[in-house]
Amino acid sequence: MNLNATLVGQFIFIFALIMGAVCYYLGRRKTQTPVLASLLGVMLSIIPPLSLVYLVVLVLKKDISPTPAALSGL
Repeated sequence: MNLNATLVGQFIFIFALIMGAVCYYLGRRKTQTPVLASLLGVMLSIIPPLSLVYLVVLVLKKDISPTPAALSGL
């Protein structure tokens, strides 16, 4: 079975975009630095099994509690 390098590159690029968006969404709820969580998800998407493990870690992490400043804006 032959794999086209362009096809593999496109898969990794699309997978990186999806992982970045999902990690940012989870990072907003579960970390105090969602941009860093998103960048780490994108970097790990070069090797898809590592990014899936990172995604599982984010899903299993407990949500952070909102700060009093964030509650006063409601």
